[in-house]
Amino acid sequence: MAFLADILSRVQPSATIAVVQKARELRAQGRDVISLGAGEPDFDTPDNIKAAAKAAIDRGETKYTPVAGIPELRKAIAEKFSRENGVDYDWQQVIVGTGGKQILFNAFMATLNPGDEVIIPAPYWVSYPEMVAICGGESVCPKTHLEDNFKLRPEALEAAITERTKWLVFNSPSNPSGAAYTKDEIKALTDVLMRHPNIWVLTDDMYEHLVYGDFTYHTPVQVEPGLKDRTLTMNGVSKAYAMTGWRIGYAAGPKDLIKAMETIQSQQTSGTASISQWAALEALTGPQDFIEKNKAIFQHRRDLVVSMLNQANGLTCPAPEGAFYVYPSCAGLIGKTAPSGKVIETDEDFVTELLQEEGVAVVHGSAFGLGPNFRISYATSEAALKEACIRIQRFCGNCR
Repeated sequence: MAFLADILSRVQPSATIAVVQKARELRAQGRDVISLGAGEPDFDTPDNIKAAAKAAIDRGETKYTPVAGIPELRKAIAEKFSRENGVDYDWQQVIVGTGGKQILFNAFMATLNPGDEVIIPAPYWVSYPEMVAICGGESVCPKTHLEDNFKLRPEALEAAITERTKWLVFNSPSNPSGAAYTKDEIKALTDVLMRHPNIWVLTDDMYEHLVYGDFTYHTPVQVEPGLKDRTLTMNGVSKAYAMTGWRIGYAAGPKDLIKAMETIQSQQTSGTASISQWAALEALTGPQDFIEKNKAIFQHRRDLVVSMLNQANGLTCPAPEGAFYVYPSCAGLIGKTAPSGKVIETDEDFVTELLQEEGVAVVHGSAFGLGPNFRISYATSEAALKEACIRIQRFCGNCR
């Protein structure tokens, strides 16, 4: 009898984590590597948030917390949804988890039975289908297209729906493409969902505050209140507040679903780290001005990277509306020969050769369900981004 569970045959390691680890290993060997694989702001957590954490320690806030989160934080989250999104939740409809991953995992664990289907538009964050697989569900992944800026069209959503569909995962702005949906684009999708009353919506709003130019952010329940009773709206403090290591995600939704997720979490981790929760409370209720300052820096980096990549032979890079990723196509290099003499047959070949030849670590698009593309995170210094793009241009120019 095998010792390891059969489910492991359905689950793949995270490609983004693998790229970051590979870059670390090469650096340890003395290689000059620029890593553009991590989805993590390079800014430090703001001082007022760190001070709130220190104050919590000094007050002795170091004990177990309620499974669903401290009431103070849950109330602040409910107020955030009302203030910023125009959606009203009772604080007892809110749950706090150890990062957005736990929120998503608990939602799937609480709702999926074998054979249930989850619609996940491609390209998608690498963890979505793996979580669905672990929880016994099946992922249905309609492909989006570069000419649509990687946004799901309503007819593609309709075509993906079956009698077994339980969830639509909706991520805007998107990891990996940076695509963000306008109010009208969301309305076109929610109109489809209103015709299918058994389908629930899981919105991943983690990059909500990172939208650029005059783009106005909307979340699905804000656009279509009729979906409120079958929507889980997930968010967190990781990206906009530069708090990735604090591990705080949260969500609001129907009380029965939140209670089911709380039951599961009670047997997993119990309550999230107390110090992190008090820091998150300060993040949501304290000064917000740094978000706009950081966003302006991200937008400048986006514009730089998009411009330089579109000057590279064989690459096409649309300008995304949000997040801190670009998702260029390398279709123009498929079939070409890399400087090493290897023929580039896939986007994975492209990123492998780029790393070996020029020391630039990016993530291949097929890991996100759509190629031939690759993802670049521009959450790093302008100097590193410029140098990386120069190396990418050189590599592409040397492919024949």
